[in-house]
Amino acid sequence: QVQLVESGGGLVQPGGSLRLSCAASGSIFSIYAMGWYRQAPGKQRELVAAITSGGSTNYADSVKGRFTISRDNAKNTVYLQMNSLKPEDTAVYYCNANVATSGDVWGKGTLVTVSS
Repeated sequence: QVQLVESGGGLVQPGGSLRLSCAASGSIFSIYAMGWYRQAPGKQRELVAAITSGGSTNYADSVKGRFTISRDNAKNTVYLQMNSLKPEDTAVYYCNANVATSGDVWGKGTLVTVSS
């Protein structure tokens, strides 16, 4: 069974940077793709960025040019580098894995707060 653990959230000032990490464990060879989603108060959960096992990436329009998703295969970890952060980026960020046999697996989330 795949398990995901996020880390790296916290409080950052507008214009600052933060890097989130998502470590996967378990049956990692069953993962087709991984990504980051976020959910702000009063809003639906939305895709932020995704990366496939082949290295293809996809980003939400609101974060293009500011966020970068990457992976470290040796550590079974996916990262989200967030630059030029804005208050509207404040949300709980969730790591996601698309698993062959059981569908989506989610981490518990990490809170990112962008405020002065």
